[in-house]
Amino acid sequence: MRRIRRGHVLLAAVAAALCVPASGVSSSSDDSMITKVGKTEGQLNLIAWEGYTQPQWVKPFTKATGCKVKAKYGGSSDEMVTLMRTGQYDAVSASGDASLRLIVGKDVRPIDPKLIPDFKNFIPQLKSPGHNTVKGVHYGISLQWGPNTLLYNTKKVKPAPNTWGVLYSPKFKGKVSVPDNPIQIADAALYLSKTKPGLGIKDPYELNSSQFKAAVDLLKKQRPLVKKYWASAGDEVDLFKNGGATVGASWPYQTITLQAAKAPVKDLIPKEGATGWADTWMISSKAKHPNCAVKWIRWVSTPKVQAQQAISFGETPANLKACPVMNKLAKGSCAQYHANASAKYFNSIRFWKTPVKDCGNGKSNCMDYTKWQQAWTDIKS
Repeated sequence: MRRIRRGHVLLAAVAAALCVPASGVSSSSDDSMITKVGKTEGQLNLIAWEGYTQPQWVKPFTKATGCKVKAKYGGSSDEMVTLMRTGQYDAVSASGDASLRLIVGKDVRPIDPKLIPDFKNFIPQLKSPGHNTVKGVHYGISLQWGPNTLLYNTKKVKPAPNTWGVLYSPKFKGKVSVPDNPIQIADAALYLSKTKPGLGIKDPYELNSSQFKAAVDLLKKQRPLVKKYWASAGDEVDLFKNGGATVGASWPYQTITLQAAKAPVKDLIPKEGATGWADTWMISSKAKHPNCAVKWIRWVSTPKVQAQQAISFGETPANLKACPVMNKLAKGSCAQYHANASAKYFNSIRFWKTPVKDCGNGKSNCMDYTKWQQAWTDIKS
């Protein structure tokens, strides 16, 4: 995986959080490393993406551990960060655009990966990724990953597209759907990095003022073309089912759901490449049920549960041993979800990370996430 460059300001803030003694699991507000697991507390409060706490693996977990799971679905990474800071939740399935914010805010505790037996079976790129591991300290355990894809109606979009440019084409005015997420600015920046190389965009999450303006301007031009900025995968599925959209930025989940409903759709990673997500289970520094949280991470890291979730949600497991289990559950699913893909495929995806001022090159003139949030509100208005 392409190593994520982290700015010096960010590292300084995180480093301060690291200067604490290691200890076992504590139920009080604590940012020390979790190095052991004790008696479970009988309860577990989670913030999760919809589809991450399905009964098929939650019920066996509760039976095995005695931990009753109460999950709240987060509608966005911003919402997840806000909810975690209330101290009411034990753990969160954070995407890369949230995890560094939680680390810097001391909202999550580091965990020793030795507590997770299946960690040794994870793909190398997700053992110490920059979005959850800082200076060798793990602030969570990777879960699943996937690309942000271009979804299109095969009957309405001909010839088949091979570029993100269709999302900015007047030809599809009123038929475009894109996620309602400030991180979408990175998708525009990635497209511009290939189509307007003169802008000098090297990293779609590290944008100076002129690069940022170019991406924002492109999205403002796109605004009249957009039928809907979708907040949930179900929103986009409905749009494609009823003909409200014919092209869109999507996830494999929507494609699989629509194809199962016999909708005429396909998806692809365009020639410019794609952004993507890599999710991490992170334990709150205020967790009231930390032992159940560790047990949960152990459970969802096992090959069977990794395979179940991958097929259920439409994403790729971190555990390499999940691949044969996937094929037993659904023939050909391992290859369908790229669980056995080469490192080249994984490395082609620009995974979400939190934009910060420091560009990682000695300069501090990049637009931080606050600017991205403000710009996104402006884009949609």
